[in-house]
Amino acid sequence: MRFFSRKLIKPQDLNAHGTLFGGAVLSWIDEEAAIYVLCQLGKGSIVTKYMSEINFVSSAKLGDVIEIGMETVKFGRTSITVKCEVRTKFDLTTIITIDRIVFVHVDEHGRPAPHYITEPANE
Repeated sequence: MRFFSRKLIKPQDLNAHGTLFGGAVLSWIDEEAAIYVLCQLGKGSIVTKYMSEINFVSSAKLGDVIEIGMETVKFGRTSITVKCEVRTKFDLTTIITIDRIVFVHVDEHGRPAPHYITEPANE
């Protein structure tokens, strides 16, 4: 698992209980995963097709620094599957895990298109 980006938990990222809002972190995950996949493919347009169950293991609080990690799981003909872990930076407590996030490479008409990549890029 490679960890590429970090976020500082700010007041606007909190839920009514004063901990990290799940919707905020899921948005960050989708964006980070898309960037990771685009870098793996080195081209094109992609869409998020599927996210497996999201395991909320623990939470983060105001002022925590979290990091988002991605790892390539599988290449399909038009798809790429990654897994994700979000953890706190300093004590490495896992916040969220997602076993499968599937993206599909699409053409200019939004239809699935082969990407011709068969192994992960060295990021």
